[in-house]
Amino acid sequence: MPNTYFKLHIQLVFAVKYRAGLIHREWKEDLHKYITGIFQQNNHKMLQINSMPDHIHIFIGMRPHQSISALVQNVKTESSKWVKAKNFCKGPFNWQEGYGAFSYSKSHVPDVIRYIQNQEIHHRKETFLDEYRKMLQLFEVDYDEQYLFKELA
Repeated sequence: MPNTYFKLHIQLVFAVKYRAGLIHREWKEDLHKYITGIFQQNNHKMLQINSMPDHIHIFIGMRPHQSISALVQNVKTESSKWVKAKNFCKGPFNWQEGYGAFSYSKSHVPDVIRYIQNQEIHHRKETFLDEYRKMLQLFEVDYDEQYLFKELA
């Protein structure tokens, strides 16, 4: 579109269903590459991606032609199918419903990239749920505790 200008930096965070630790070191880099390809096919720019066994952080430069919810649904659906087709898990692999989407200014991009790169170090000190709650509070997102990512009961 002529005369349309934008710069959108979005961090997406979502969990494996029931926060099961199904993302294994042996194939997580392949998962990251596959997910990066989905973003590229949708004309978005991958800035950083990293995952822990039970969740993933994705930081993108997003173009405004697609809604965040449609993009996340596409990524979750296609990556779940891919994990299943590769037989990486003995049981079913699914992403949990819901996600977090947080926007950042250009000046914060290097810090967010570093933060995502250092997830393994960060999670030695803090759980995923504590991290997620802090993000929601930092961004002043109203949330209901009962709807946060749940563990298997």
